[in-house]
Amino acid sequence: MHVLSELELTRGSGRVTKSGTTLSGEPSVASAVEWELRLPGRPTLRIHDNHWRNGERDLVVHKPPVMPEMPSALSNLHGRLRSGVAPTPGRRELRVMVYPTYVDQHGRPRINKSLTTEALADRMGLFVLRELTDREDVTLEPAHDRPDLPLVDLDDPQDEKPLQHALFFPADDDETPVLGFVHFRVLPVLRHIDWLAPDGG
Repeated sequence: MHVLSELELTRGSGRVTKSGTTLSGEPSVASAVEWELRLPGRPTLRIHDNHWRNGERDLVVHKPPVMPEMPSALSNLHGRLRSGVAPTPGRRELRVMVYPTYVDQHGRPRINKSLTTEALADRMGLFVLRELTDREDVTLEPAHDRPDLPLVDLDDPQDEKPLQHALFFPADDDETPVLGFVHFRVLPVLRHIDWLAPDGG
């Protein structure tokens, strides 16, 4: 599928088995679904959707044994800043946190956890958030069910209270979390290193 005009995301045909540590710090073995992110003239990036034997799941830019040449900000994203995919208490949907990446003054990718909805739309692009939530049964909501949190309304994004946002999606939807991960975790770094234009591909 095309993420942007020149950026293509494709799912691999098989799974990769690997050992490692889950987000909770438990040593385990994962069966990873591998996705390839291709930009013409650039090294292919591989996204691993890790399904761990202990039931945990996360997304990460896979770090190969031999790294191709690339700017340090992108190199530093490989194997770091994983995004967890988790069940939602009291709901059928799964959830992935929408923490957009930025690159600090030392060239290291970092994440913003709490943003107003307007700030999130400014960072990711309102059209991107609409595209994600136009997918079947996908919603963007406050990550936590608390009465003091404002609603997430993309028609009128609020700019008063920072909060943690999350994408909620059906458990059998394997594409949405990966597509969201590419948009909020990978694309900001590609734009920072000028592999993508600030407003697209």
